[in-house]
Amino acid sequence: MTRSERRSRRMLQVAGATAAALMALSACSSADDSSSTEDSASGSSSAAPKLSGTVTVFAAASLQESFTELGATFEKQHPGTEVTFNFGGSDTLAASITGGAPADVFAAASPKTMAIVTDKGDAAGTPVTFVRNQLEIATLPGNPDQVSSLKDLTKSGLKVVLCDKTVPCGAAAQKALEAGKLKLTPVSYEQDVKSALTKVELKEADAAVVYKTDVKAAGDKVEGVDFPESAEAVNDYPIALLKNAPNAEAADAFIALVRSAEGRRVLGEAGFLTP
Repeated sequence: MTRSERRSRRMLQVAGATAAALMALSACSSADDSSSTEDSASGSSSAAPKLSGTVTVFAAASLQESFTELGATFEKQHPGTEVTFNFGGSDTLAASITGGAPADVFAAASPKTMAIVTDKGDAAGTPVTFVRNQLEIATLPGNPDQVSSLKDLTKSGLKVVLCDKTVPCGAAAQKALEAGKLKLTPVSYEQDVKSALTKVELKEADAAVVYKTDVKAAGDKVEGVDFPESAEAVNDYPIALLKNAPNAEAADAFIALVRSAEGRRVLGEAGFLTP
């Protein structure tokens, strides 16, 4: 074999080895791509399952408007779910929960009423404060009695309504009265803040001490009057997943929505304060 022939043979061998190496690399790459695709598919199949079913929320009456809006948002985000609410005085709701009423979430208008539930071991984990609320005086439209302070509510002949002392809005009102060194005998004590506000809306009372959020929600049905003593009686609102929640997974997701940026927006627009 001539030198030229040997050189040509070596060049062919090198070319063959190079081609073989490229084919091997291509095979590995294909295998890797296949493996990656399989892993991706596997990851998708192991994602969190789709939420479904009913989420039952027990919430303070003052949360009615904002929570109803957030409930509708939740149902749109999670087709196949339904959020039902039981709004009322926090103490009454807490008593129902400790009495065995089926519920997934409890949102109270004060830590004291939440403690009724946690002390009985009926909450899962530690409740978290998600908003705060401040008192305001609700008067008839146009404020015909010219109420400009908490002291004005003590005027003779003025029909004033307060929340019952056992519910958060009533306890806060008592704290504000104490801060102003004032005594007030209302024409009635109501079991929740909405009932107190309704008395004014129906003109069955001249004024009521309620939350700023309730005055705002009532629109032109009432007129709000701020008073400095309310700063001494701001209520924290805690929320908690309940221990025996029938739909704990969806309930957790609803709580997450309440505490999300969207939740803060809705609650802020309703007049609630950030914690």
